[in-house]
Amino acid sequence: MILLTACSREQPKQLTIGFSQCTGADNWRKTMQDNMHRELSFHPEIDFLIMDAKGQSSEQIKQIDELIAKKVDLLIVSPNEAKRITPIVEKAYQTGIPVIILDRRTMSDGYTAYVGAENIEVGHTAGLYANTVLKGKGNIVEISELPGSSADIDRHKGFIEIISGFPGLHLIAKLDGDWDKFSFENQLTTLLKGDKKVDFIYCQNDRRALSAFEICKKLGLEKRIKILGVDGLNGKNEGIDLVSRGILNATIIYPTGGEESIRTAINILYKQPFKRENRLQSTLIDSSNVRIMKLQNEKVIAQQQDIERRQAKIEEQRSISENQTTIIYAISLTLALALIFGALSFYSLRENRKINKKLEKQNHEISDQKDQISQLAENAKIENEAKLKFFTNISHEFRTPLTLILAPVEDLLDNGKIKDNLIKQEMGMIRKNTIRLLRLVNQLMDFRKIEGHKMEIRASEQDLVAFLTDIMAAFEKMAARRKIDFRLITSDPQLKVWFDVNMLDKVIFNLLSNAFKFTKDKGRIYIYVKSTGQEKVEIRIEDNGIGMTKSEVQHAFEIFYQGEGSYKTLGTGLGLALSKELINIHHGTISVESDPGKQTKFLIELPLGKDHLKENEVYTDPVDDILLLRNKEIPDEMYPETFDTAPVKHHEKTVLLIEDNVDLSRLVEQKLAENYFVIKAADGDNGLKLAFEQIPDLILCDIMLPGKEGLEIASTLKSDFRTSHIPIIMLTAKNTTEQQIEGIKAGVDAYITKPFNLKYVDETIRTLLKNRAILREHYTSELPVETNTGANPNKLDKKFVTEFTAYIEQHYGNSTLNVEDIAKDMGMSRVQLYRKVKALLGFSVNEYIQQVRLNKAKFLLRRNDLTVADIAYSVGFSSPTYFSTAFKAKYNQTPMEYKNA
Repeated sequence: MILLTACSREQPKQLTIGFSQCTGADNWRKTMQDNMHRELSFHPEIDFLIMDAKGQSSEQIKQIDELIAKKVDLLIVSPNEAKRITPIVEKAYQTGIPVIILDRRTMSDGYTAYVGAENIEVGHTAGLYANTVLKGKGNIVEISELPGSSADIDRHKGFIEIISGFPGLHLIAKLDGDWDKFSFENQLTTLLKGDKKVDFIYCQNDRRALSAFEICKKLGLEKRIKILGVDGLNGKNEGIDLVSRGILNATIIYPTGGEESIRTAINILYKQPFKRENRLQSTLIDSSNVRIMKLQNEKVIAQQQDIERRQAKIEEQRSISENQTTIIYAISLTLALALIFGALSFYSLRENRKINKKLEKQNHEISDQKDQISQLAENAKIENEAKLKFFTNISHEFRTPLTLILAPVEDLLDNGKIKDNLIKQEMGMIRKNTIRLLRLVNQLMDFRKIEGHKMEIRASEQDLVAFLTDIMAAFEKMAARRKIDFRLITSDPQLKVWFDVNMLDKVIFNLLSNAFKFTKDKGRIYIYVKSTGQEKVEIRIEDNGIGMTKSEVQHAFEIFYQGEGSYKTLGTGLGLALSKELINIHHGTISVESDPGKQTKFLIELPLGKDHLKENEVYTDPVDDILLLRNKEIPDEMYPETFDTAPVKHHEKTVLLIEDNVDLSRLVEQKLAENYFVIKAADGDNGLKLAFEQIPDLILCDIMLPGKEGLEIASTLKSDFRTSHIPIIMLTAKNTTEQQIEGIKAGVDAYITKPFNLKYVDETIRTLLKNRAILREHYTSELPVETNTGANPNKLDKKFVTEFTAYIEQHYGNSTLNVEDIAKDMGMSRVQLYRKVKALLGFSVNEYIQQVRLNKAKFLLRRNDLTVADIAYSVGFSSPTYFSTAFKAKYNQTPMEYKNA
């Protein structure tokens, strides 16, 4: 790619012309480019981008695409294969870029201008010259350019048109040439040695003409046989030079069109008049005018060189002028800055004196405020201690009622007295959520101990490998069920480490719980354990779950911090913060690395030996057993209990439930399944997808969801005419007035706060669906084509009904009208259209169409000038018989009986 740039004071706006070239030999392409540069030398404000595909159409397509992406101001294309290049040229033209086609045409009119010679005219000139030099009699051999190209076809066609008018001229052979100039040597040699005397050779390219001359010279026929070439380029061994030296008898100048294309481009860019079709004239060069032509070319080249020298000199002078101007501006700016700084210094001196006086006064005030702040801080410390004490006491109080709930529930589940699966499922739900509350209370109490420096470590020497194996046993059943590759990887069968069993158990258990929570089924969770010599032991827990963002990694161990990704609503933000504090007590470190969507690694480093422990932190006696609660603490959302489910009942109404809490989702589904067909989604993205695919009758949606949140889902559905009619009930723990107002603004039909009564939810659903039926009555009344204006329906629903009824009114006379055509024209799927119409009008689409047709027919039957058959066909029935059957089924009388009544 060649980039030429220039700037001009007269033309401050810089413009870009892109040129993609694919035709011609190297000299031809170079001549065309030189002509373009010669013309562009008068327009230094133009940037010229040249891309040469060297005859490869696939490469030219890529180059044109690149020029479109660069947003050039104008595009010049010299195509090789018209059919392949046409689509990309049309693309450029349709994007608003002016396009000039050069030399060869494309297959469409999608261009701004065309510049090029007429190849048929070249053939005419060649035929006339052949007749002149042969005096109307002789045998001719033609050698093509690129076989099958548009230039080859047109030049041959024009040649034949002329010589066919002279009976004495005979084309005895047409040889195929290609870019290899000697490829036709054997065929031409055979013809020249044959019986038929060859008098004239017509070559569609000067290079082939030179090759033909060399073949004739080998056979001693170079003086007798006349040779004509095409192109007439200037330069050594090019057409004009070959004619001048007597090698060729003549050549036809085939103009490249480079200069003309640039002139046309300049006119287009500057909004000046231009010709859309620019046909260039070809000229025959022989011994009579070749000298004049060479002199003209040499003169043009000399003038171009002089222009370039003058332009370089102008640029040099302009650069000097700009440098001088810059120096003057710099000196002026320096003087101005010096004056300004002097004035500022004087002003600052005066202001500093004033400020010093103010600072003295403020120092006295700050000293007084400091004393007040110290007193306030002391009072705040006392109040904070009182709050923490209350917090600790209330946490202790929670443990007793939770224990009283948990103990009888576990007893009922364990002794087998409960036979009913539904009751057993609900009792299991109570058990798991009680354990969850108890775990949270324990974590809060541990934090209180750490903050009060009352958490004491009881370290004993334990086998770390056996300890980790024991913790893993609690997760093995879940790993097997979810097909998760869960293993401990270590080269040490035993590894003695001093640690507090209860503390480290909480840390490892919490990290494994998170790993299982955020790892998909069939994933992997590995625990690596190794000793790093005599100083440290490493525990590394890796999973290939959803990963964490950089921000989440940075704040992972902050108390009460929750992630910002898809799972930001899970957890309390206590687990990792507590784990870090417990590891710090062990004089160890914990860190995390994560790659979003790929993996997460937690690394724990503990010191070996016991020199780092204080005397009162070392226990040689057996430690208490790990809390029995641990094996019950596996998060219920990861390890749900399974119960026998009742057969699915099919109902007319469908409710979409979007809730990420497994237990709550199961409970609500269980209560609604008696009256509705319930479909569920565990996150906002899937919920939105199901809403568009299924078009349910009502949606129950939590506000805090992974992915899209509830209010965003409601806003999206209410603003889309496919789903705007669906009532939406929000379930949320956010119960402030402001939050409820926000939900109503998003288009929510009802707002229910947690905890809620399931009967209240059921009655709310019934009421909304009843109101939806009343709204449908508003749209339909007795006839589907008549509506009232007494109600105030949803604007999108009203717009849909208006557009739908108008469409049916316009097309009801078409007997082939079907649901697929209507859905396509209205931009919906067939299922979406059917459910939308059924929900708003109470009819299927086909029922509605038939009602409209019968209403129109009923009106037309009162006219005496139409027969029953005419009316049947005019309203879209395929036959009078079917019309009569449908009419009688609707009105209990035949069309003729109604007409005569």
